[in-house]
Amino acid sequence: MNDLRKRMEGRRIGFLGGGSMASALIRGLLHSATVTPDQIRASDLKEQRLAELRQTYGIETTDDNEGLVRWADVVVIAVKPQIVDRILGAIAAGLNEGDVVISVAAGVPIEAIEARLPDRARVIRSMPNTAAIALAGATAIAPGSHATKDDLEVARALFEAVGRCVVLDESLIDAVTGLSGSGPAYVMLMIEALADGGVKVGLGRDTALLLAAQTVYGAAKLQLETGEHPGRLKDMVTSPGGTAIAGLHTLEAGGLRRTLIDAVEAATNRAGELGEQMAKKLRR
Repeated sequence: MNDLRKRMEGRRIGFLGGGSMASALIRGLLHSATVTPDQIRASDLKEQRLAELRQTYGIETTDDNEGLVRWADVVVIAVKPQIVDRILGAIAAGLNEGDVVISVAAGVPIEAIEARLPDRARVIRSMPNTAAIALAGATAIAPGSHATKDDLEVARALFEAVGRCVVLDESLIDAVTGLSGSGPAYVMLMIEALADGGVKVGLGRDTALLLAAQTVYGAAKLQLETGEHPGRLKDMVTSPGGTAIAGLHTLEAGGLRRTLIDAVEAATNRAGELGEQMAKKLRR
């Protein structure tokens, strides 16, 4: 936590948009003591949302996007992709040299963002996931053509306050979208199915759901903390002629492994299609 705090020392972070992802990031930054409330401001069109942010986090809010950008030196674009073009046009004049612009808008390429901002704007694109709301997110960030090493450290500090963060080339962002961006939906389906199985063999619904969710959480935590290959950890549970191997045989027969691989691939391809559509729209 001290390292995160050092990377964000003296920074002024402005969130354009006060939705769930912005709220998660603000919560993480404050919960981890990475920054103090006076280092954060947020803007939104909805006064009710701004009031919630003020009351919950004690930060200053505004409906003046350009004023927010003039104040901030780290600008987080946390609006829906459909309005990014309009937002960038409104804030471009307020950006100062050296400001870092971090986009969480899905499907909006760095090139399109840079084209609407002043020359040499320092842009970083990110792909977080919804688990950031629980401070357990998985995020990938990609630097723009003028982003510096220090800019990447600032972005990493922002997203490490709500989970894990990796730095990748932008060409891999669609793959991240297919895996960790869409992945919570796959895992929720698995949790629901495991709970259904528990109900089928006699457990109460609430008990089955609790055990299923905690099992998935515990297994993921075990892998992250040990760094062991999942296959090795699987073998630790699988005794000869036991229950786990019987269940694993059923999963393999049902094609679970192949189905999950295909799901990541399908979501990656769809992310590429949507990104190209967004890029064409922003080139007009």
